[in-house]
Amino acid sequence: MTGKKSPWGSGGGNDAPPFGEGTGDAPPPAGTPGTEGPRNPWLPPQSGTPSKDGNAGQRRGPNIEDLFKNRKGGGGGSGGGGRGPTMPRLPQRPDGKSWLPFGIAAVAVLWLGTSMVHLISPQEKGVVTTFGAYSRTLDSGTALTLPWPIQSVTLEDVTSVRSESIPEGDGEKLMLTGDQNLVDLTYLVRWNIKDLKQFMFQLAEPQQTVREVAEAAMRQSIAEVTLNDAMGSGRQQIEQNVRDRMQRVLDAYGAGVMIQGVDIKKTDPPTKVVDAFKEVLAAQQDAQSEINRAQAWAQQLTARAGGEATAFDKVYEQYKLAPEVTRRRMYYETMERVLSQTDKVVVEAPNVQSYLPLPEMKRTQAAPQSSEGGQ
Repeated sequence: MTGKKSPWGSGGGNDAPPFGEGTGDAPPPAGTPGTEGPRNPWLPPQSGTPSKDGNAGQRRGPNIEDLFKNRKGGGGGSGGGGRGPTMPRLPQRPDGKSWLPFGIAAVAVLWLGTSMVHLISPQEKGVVTTFGAYSRTLDSGTALTLPWPIQSVTLEDVTSVRSESIPEGDGEKLMLTGDQNLVDLTYLVRWNIKDLKQFMFQLAEPQQTVREVAEAAMRQSIAEVTLNDAMGSGRQQIEQNVRDRMQRVLDAYGAGVMIQGVDIKKTDPPTKVVDAFKEVLAAQQDAQSEINRAQAWAQQLTARAGGEATAFDKVYEQYKLAPEVTRRRMYYETMERVLSQTDKVVVEAPNVQSYLPLPEMKRTQAAPQSSEGGQ
């Protein structure tokens, strides 16, 4: 430090040692020549009043207690430091001890109760895993397990029937029928959980697997029928085939799923050809109507022919009893029926007028009748 001025001030020239080095002397009092300059920021300010230890106006070395007091806002001096934040203190028991052990015990009991005791509703089952590995399956009721994180329980509803609508929303799902036609199909798959262990650990996404298996089974079943069967009477058989196929595939996967049923909600032609399809459907309906009308007329004609045949059989029975009389009667009845529908008659017989003026004879007969009616 020779030749350098002390940053804490020095009154003895260049050769004087700085304060606190080499000697234990206290610094000179304030106002002494040569003491001006920067002072130690860790020491209390100079003053003429006596300090707590009775040394007025003397500097003293920094004390660790003073540092903590200043940080807590309790230090004195002309600086007047403000109070800093203080840590909250827990309430104490009447005997002066802390409530902290009781709080820790209560939290531990609550944690053990929530992680070891499990209430399982009647429609649910639980799967117990030990460090993430399957341990056992819990039925409905109250069950005890080891606390978390050693064991954990996952609950699932195994009785409620879940449904998957395919496709979701108002989308279009086109499928190819056996007669190379497209049909827009919307259907619903109903299923529930059969084996909870398989459902949770066998497949990564069991719900998505059910949807994909349903679509594959439906496409296969639709490809075996015609468009008319898919849109008409064959829908019930298609639903049964899809259900059976889905169950076989899911059982082979070990999915733990039971298919309750498949319901086809809509079978329509594709949107782009719906107008043409309606026209074809209308033409088919008209053709069917004509076929039904022709069949009805044929049935009527057959019934009339049957009646005439029955009447002829009765006449033939009478003819066999009296052939000549029956023959003449049939001739007269036939001629009467034929001649009543014509106005001219040509007769080729000897001594008989060849032409009979039947219209004039009718008018002649009608005139006297009209005159009598006028009188």
